[in-house]
Amino acid sequence: MRFFDLGLEGRSLRLELREAFERVLDSGWVILGPEVEAFEAEFAAVCGVEHAIGVGNGLDALTLALRAAGVGPGSEVIAPSHTFVATWLAVEAVGARVRPVEPDPLTLTIDPAAVAAAVNDRTAAILPVSLYGHPVDIEPLMAVAERYGLFVLEDAAQAHGAAYHGRPVGSLAHATAFSFYPTKNLGALGDAGAVTTSDAAFADRLRLLRNYGSRQKYLHEVSGVNSRLDELQAAFLRVRLRHLAEANARRRERAAVYTEHLRDLPVVAPREANWATHVYHLYVIRSQHRDALQANLSASGIETLVHYPRPCHLQPAFAHLGFRAGDFPLAERLASEVLSLPLWPEMPLEAVKEVARAVRAG
Repeated sequence: MRFFDLGLEGRSLRLELREAFERVLDSGWVILGPEVEAFEAEFAAVCGVEHAIGVGNGLDALTLALRAAGVGPGSEVIAPSHTFVATWLAVEAVGARVRPVEPDPLTLTIDPAAVAAAVNDRTAAILPVSLYGHPVDIEPLMAVAERYGLFVLEDAAQAHGAAYHGRPVGSLAHATAFSFYPTKNLGALGDAGAVTTSDAAFADRLRLLRNYGSRQKYLHEVSGVNSRLDELQAAFLRVRLRHLAEANARRRERAAVYTEHLRDLPVVAPREANWATHVYHLYVIRSQHRDALQANLSASGIETLVHYPRPCHLQPAFAHLGFRAGDFPLAERLASEVLSLPLWPEMPLEAVKEVARAVRAG
């Protein structure tokens, strides 16, 4: 059984995507045209904010948002010890230093108490991650930010459509970065990303940075980059956005079946805080015998993945930061225990039960 299916086989969806493709061809626009403008408006509305700024990918969304906020050399950014490497790479890209803190063992997202304890006179920003589809506990983080004058950028690359106390992810922090990599809950058919915010001045700076630092052709106000959501991916995203709520509901239904069938096993199923609406970008269990379980599932023809097998602080790319094994024990333990089971919106419910039975037998 495959780990993930992009779900492009459905006739109705294929027709919608083909129509979007033809619409772009007919328009003559390929960069920063009507499809991008329409998607930005539609995505901003879904997220409950004033602005969405399309960029080339999720890492650029993080990096450019930090730049637009003025985060740079000499400053520190508090970020989770357990996350995908892009979170840390964005901090490095602007010349700042990552100050990692451990996650909350329940949600596996950043622990607000640990964040409050980590603030110092070099702290410029907090970069929490709504990991695996579970929103971060944002209110305490915003309170810390207000107390110390910090910028909060949420990394919601895995949380399209998730909610916190009923409020949509994308509207909770000063700004929120999204990836639209094809396997995301809201995925393009290539790389794409966006930043959402209700801060008009911040949005203006971000639009400037994504387009060579230019508002007017051949007039460059700042040193920007080329990171623009293209018309074709924007058109595809408009199609997928119309189906996001239904797809997330299907993910939640399949996650509930997993959770029910994995009860009373020596594995830890993902949990949902009572203030959260989890959208299950990934269904991640924990097992003290993860490698053996994964091997047994593979022998049964079931593909699984590990997100993520080596914590950021032990990656060669961050060796210069001087961290050592044992510095972040929870992140290290998670790296040895987490296992992502197959999950996608159209996954047959019987297939979910089949995987659960294999876990039980494993």
